[in-house]
Amino acid sequence: MLRPMRKVKVSLGDRSYSILVGTNLLSRLGLECRSRGLGNRCAVVTDKHVDGLYRKAATHSLESAGIEPSFITIEPGETAKNLKSVNACYDQLAAQRLERGSFIVALGGGVVGDLAGFLAATYLRGINFVQVPTTLLAHVDSSVGGKVGVNLKAGKNLVGAFHQPSIVLCDLDTLDTLSEREFRAGLAEVIKYGIIYDAALFRQLERGLDALLKREKAPLAKVVARCCAIKAEVVAQDEKEGGLRAILNFGHTIGHALEAISSYGKYLHGEAISIGQIAAARLSRRIQGLSQSDETRIENLFVRAGLPTRVVLGKRERSKLTEAMRMDKKARDGDVRFVLADRIGRVHFGLNVPTEHIHSVLDSLSESRHSRSR
Repeated sequence: MLRPMRKVKVSLGDRSYSILVGTNLLSRLGLECRSRGLGNRCAVVTDKHVDGLYRKAATHSLESAGIEPSFITIEPGETAKNLKSVNACYDQLAAQRLERGSFIVALGGGVVGDLAGFLAATYLRGINFVQVPTTLLAHVDSSVGGKVGVNLKAGKNLVGAFHQPSIVLCDLDTLDTLSEREFRAGLAEVIKYGIIYDAALFRQLERGLDALLKREKAPLAKVVARCCAIKAEVVAQDEKEGGLRAILNFGHTIGHALEAISSYGKYLHGEAISIGQIAAARLSRRIQGLSQSDETRIENLFVRAGLPTRVVLGKRERSKLTEAMRMDKKARDGDVRFVLADRIGRVHFGLNVPTEHIHSVLDSLSESRHSRSR
């Protein structure tokens, strides 16, 4: 039987907050905001797709709690996460006369959460915000931890801030409306947590992947709560990515670069970091001594999840990818830094990987027998 609700605390002193995981949580949005004294007015930032699905429910919940919402709707997809969109949203916030005693609700996936959080961090020098993620990827990753920001043409999330939400509501019912592609993309972040931090979670995913793919609520609740708990533990130790938090970027060095060189249109984030994690596992085998059996288990789980595991890049694309990696936030003095595993459940960060190893692994990905590419 599904427990009514799971609660995970992110312990950050006076910036601490709770992550609630369960069903029918969107109906609690107004009550949770009111109980935290967030104000009588808010702007709900969402995208056109999510707006059509959940505006009515969000409005009813907020108004029932005596909170007056206005809505700001952006285009769906990663291409909307830019400074042009931010500027348009600033104008709407000003036109709606939001004050420092008001707050922002991020209702949507990772793009909406990142952009709305950045608005909250910067408008009027910072106002409160609430995360209501509607994708699996946002449930387990981008809604938690306070990293907010937008993309530049040169790279992903190069403009941003650290701004913690007041609460995160992970309503599992919102996952029912995801496309198969979007849901599977979210599994890439779920698998990542097993690789970087929790070998038992990885084994659980190997055993229970079929139930997750069927979107069964009880196993989903357990897995989402565990992923959030892992991220909460990491963020509590390293809020602003001065050290340990970098482990959350396993697979993201190449993944983010793939997104950048494809103009954020070819791959969903989870698809790009799926390829990036396969590359990181192969680099881990060569550099950190990850066992062949662990590398195979990692690759097999991504294949079973229906995620892409190969990429074919021409000479020009390869050059652009290398340059994009050098623009990554984790790069130091122009050197590309990686998170690599020595076994499932334990990784090391800040590793400088020779360029020849990177190219050798990219070559191997183009020759991979696993062939789910987009």
